[in-house]
Amino acid sequence: MREKHKNIMILGTSSGAGKSLITTGLCRIFTSDGHDVVPFKAQNMSRNSCEIGNNKKIAISQVLQAYACKKEPQSWMNPILIIPKGNGIVDIILNGEYEKTTTGEKYSSEKVKYREYLQKIYETYPKKYEICVLEGAGSPVEINIKENDIVNTSMGKIANAPFILVADIDRGGVFASIIGTYTLFNEEEKRNLKGIIINKFRGKKDILQKGIDEIERLTKTKVLGVIPYEIIDIEDEDGLISKRDSEDIKKRCGNLSFEEYREKQFEKLEKLLRENLDVDYIYKILNREETDDFCY
Repeated sequence: MREKHKNIMILGTSSGAGKSLITTGLCRIFTSDGHDVVPFKAQNMSRNSCEIGNNKKIAISQVLQAYACKKEPQSWMNPILIIPKGNGIVDIILNGEYEKTTTGEKYSSEKVKYREYLQKIYETYPKKYEICVLEGAGSPVEINIKENDIVNTSMGKIANAPFILVADIDRGGVFASIIGTYTLFNEEEKRNLKGIIINKFRGKKDILQKGIDEIERLTKTKVLGVIPYEIIDIEDEDGLISKRDSEDIKKRCGNLSFEEYREKQFEKLEKLLRENLDVDYIYKILNREETDDFCY
């Protein structure tokens, strides 16, 4: 009998914070630990889609995450894909199939109608698995568009998922971005925030301790770890999938097949996260164990 379904949601303080990479890494960690895991991103906006079975299209990031789970990609892993066509025009892809062409403005104004669709997809597919790792998009607290959100905290509420917030220190302002995001969360979202990850750090971690202590005091949330800046050759989604037959990719793979090279990158990412994150605490979040005993 399958264990009770569990999930966790990865949010970011901004686009490019590293949500996709952290999601991919956690997918691999949980899978390596013997769990039945799937990824899920309610909506992705990307020109870089990937064809999977039955000529369906989803975003490349969910293809990679599926492979990290040692599963074949499925269209429900990215049920809404928005493909920009230029001049404000977008194609809407639902569950891997073309739905319609419209304007980005019109889609943004009416996308809340897809919440029921996303709930049905989640109940039908990801909830059948032991663990689902959900990924948000951009910032979860953009004041001008949060009301119509379907991919960040709104999807988290549908799935009843606890949040982990990822922030990129390499671009600067990491502490302000964490506090700013936390401040703009509503009270329910603040309660649902269970961990923070500082990503892409270059330097000695001990110089961050004063800032980490203050973040934990102000947010009452544990900083799960500081991830060093390291090149993992799956972070550039285009580079490893859509251009897999290019001479550059073949050179990087060396004597390995494409699939073997990809596995090596997943192993490298898993090792990086295990060495720099409190994985035991992440399992506590996943298992809904009491984390209020965290001392801040």
